Amino acid sequence: MPTARWDLFCRVVDNYGDAGVCWRLARILAREHGLAVTLWIDAPAALAHVDPGVDPARDVQTLTGVTLRRWTEPFPGLPAGSAPDVVVEGFGCGLPDAVVAALAARPAPAAWFILEYLSAEPWIDGAHARPSPHPALGLPRRFWFPGFTAASGGLLREAGLLEARRRFGADVAAQAALWARLGVPGRAPGELRVSMFRYPQAPLTALEAAWEASPAPVTCVVPDPAGTSSRQVRGALTVLRVPFLSPDDYDRLLWACDVNFVRGEDSFVRAQWAGKPLVWQIYAQAEDAHQRKLAAFLDRYCAGLGPDAAAAVRALFAAWNAAPGAPPVGIAWQGYAAALPALAAGAAAWVEALAGLPELAAGLVAAAGGAV
Repeated sequence: MPTARWDLFCRVVDNYGDAGVCWRLARILAREHGLAVTLWIDAPAALAHVDPGVDPARDVQTLTGVTLRRWTEPFPGLPAGSAPDVVVEGFGCGLPDAVVAALAARPAPAAWFILEYLSAEPWIDGAHARPSPHPALGLPRRFWFPGFTAASGGLLREAGLLEARRRFGADVAAQAALWARLGVPGRAPGELRVSMFRYPQAPLTALEAAWEASPAPVTCVVPDPAGTSSRQVRGALTVLRVPFLSPDDYDRLLWACDVNFVRGEDSFVRAQWAGKPLVWQIYAQAEDAHQRKLAAFLDRYCAGLGPDAAAAVRALFAAWNAAPGAPPVGIAWQGYAAALPALAAGAAAWVEALAGLPELAAGLVAAAGGAV
């Protein structure tokens, strides 16, 4: 029986998050499920920041078992009989007309999934896997909602990820090798080490001022999309810029830090799998719709924390995301830092709970089974 062909489509809106999620999904489908996977992306340069192995100048390339193709307009027509068995619209980006026509010409329907953005809002459980036929052609499609419950599509997680994290955490030499590879010195006594990935509007200056005045040293490691390396020392704070990392090395950075500042969706999910305290900057939406999504996540994330730790998380997330009525970020950080022992225990418990959820790629493969 021929290998099923999967085509994923991605239009880049949030530079790295859209590309990162689709690339990670494509890699898992190819590596772990033995599928013939093509990722069509309109901005390969954004993906090259996410994975330095990608050559943004090439229209077609193969990397880690995935065929990567530039999505151009007009879209090239597909040869007769070459329609994929499964298509995934990354974040409801729509499909080119030529692909829709090829799907309509198939003798048997393809499996067509509309992959939505991750949300903790309760309503997604009822919307997940619901049919949404093509309005003109009636071709079958289904929504696929990542989420934080067993009724959702779950989260992307590579096989063996949690065991790899455990081994890394116990391997002092592997951690030292990571820091050496990044040009980051070893830890000073009592040092707090954080990673930083943010949108430009985050109140970083105020947060860094709090770190500069910290009674203990703070090292902030910043993966830089420009690929530069630099070191700045201001008071107790050392800021180290390092080139953007491969997906696997970015995971190791998250595992090795005490607190991870992340943004969007892909790094947000990876920080949760890291099992460390995190601070999330959500992608801003019109009419503050993102604040509702942020609140929904915090309701779930804080449920297992004590009242003081939960209050510290809510305060810093609010300040970092400019929520109405939020405290100054420096004050919020002080409360968060004081709660770090409880937050570390809570993050470890949270990742164990997440491990019991459906794995997103495996769920798609199972749902597509009847079409391939």
